[in-house]
Formats: sequence, structure tokens, C-alpha cells
Amino acid sequence: MFLRLLFVFLMTLNIAVGAWLLLGQNDALGRSATDPGVPELQLLSEQAPVAPSATASVPAAAPAAPSESYACMTLGPFATPQDMRTARSALARQTVRERARQEQTTELRGWWVHLPTSGSRAQALAEARKLEAKHITDYFVVGSGDQQNTVSLGLFKDPANAHNRLDQVVAAGFPAKLTQRTEQVPQYWLDLVVADSAHFNWRSRIRDPSVGSHSSGCF
Repeated sequence: MFLRLLFVFLMTLNIAVGAWLLLGQNDALGRSATDPGVPELQLLSEQAPVAPSATASVPAAAPAAPSESYACMTLGPFATPQDMRTARSALARQTVRERARQEQTTELRGWWVHLPTSGSRAQALAEARKLEAKHITDYFVVGSGDQQNTVSLGLFKDPANAHNRLDQVVAAGFPAKLTQRTEQVPQYWLDLVVADSAHFNWRSRIRDPSVGSHSSGCF
């Protein structure tokens, strides 16, 4: 009798444990492991793609720099570097920027009356003796340089005097020539940037009449 009751008890216990295991697992699968009100964790691969924000992809525009309206001009030419430096000092307080520069230019220095260049000094001296025979004594035989063996008949600053000398020698029967004398000389300029061009009067400080002004590019 005892063995039968023990058998029935064990059977009932097995059935109860099996039912608990079955019902307990199904309930665990349907419930969340988090506390109520707390969102569940998701893997990145499980999340839906989010479109990038339009404002995040476009860089903000930089603020525009304030515009400046300056007048730019050049003064010159100045005869010497000292004249240019003096003008620069006199105008320094009225300008935004200054720049001094030097340029080479060709200037006319006068006129030269001469015979064609001879092939040798002996030929040049022979031409000189012919001039003396015609009572033309104001001459010089160039002994060196680019015009070596040339008979010079005079250097003139006045073109009228140069032409008179040329006519005299040609009338005596010589093939004289008239050539302009030029020279490479430096010129000195002062570039200026002025903020208030309406009230900028450079002439009140630079009285040299040979100095002028013209508009130029800013620097």
C-alpha cells in the first residue's frame, strides 16, 4: 500500500514539474528582459537607415569680408632717389600703403653730326685732312668705342644748330649724317594707395612741377 501511494505521488510530482517547465519557458519567451518603460536594445544591423540631415551636410557660409574702396595712383618721375624719399615721407600720414620703384628709360640727349665710320684710323685721318682743305676745322676723330674711326663734326642740344652744321658739311661735298644721341637713364616712381582720395592733395606737399600723377593698379 505504501509503495502504491509513493508511486502515485512521484507521478503527480513529475506531471507538475513538466507542466511548470513548459509554461514557464513560453512565458519567458514572450516577455522582455528589461524593466517596464525602458526601451529595448537593438543591434545596428537591426536598425532602419536614417537619412543624413541636410543642414549637417552643407557647410556654413563664411561671413563676407568688409569691402574697401581705395584709390591708387603713381607719382613721378622723380629726378633722384632722395627726391622720391622726401616725397614719400611727406605723404606717409595720408596714405594706406606706399611703394617706391625704379625704371630705366631712354632719353634724348641731343644730336650728333658726323661722317660715316671709316674702315681704319688711317682712312679716318685722311677724311679729316680733306675737311681741313675745305676750311672745316672743328672735328674730332673717335679713337675707341663703338664709333671708333668716325670723324665727329659736333654734338648739339639744339636741333636747329645741328641741322645748320649738317648743311655746311654737306655743301662742302662730304656725306655727313645727323644722328640722335640717346641714353638709358633711371626714373624713380612712387606708388600710393589712398583711402580718402577726395581729400588727398599731394601737390600741396610736393611742389616740383616736373612730378605728375596718374591712376594705377592697386598693390
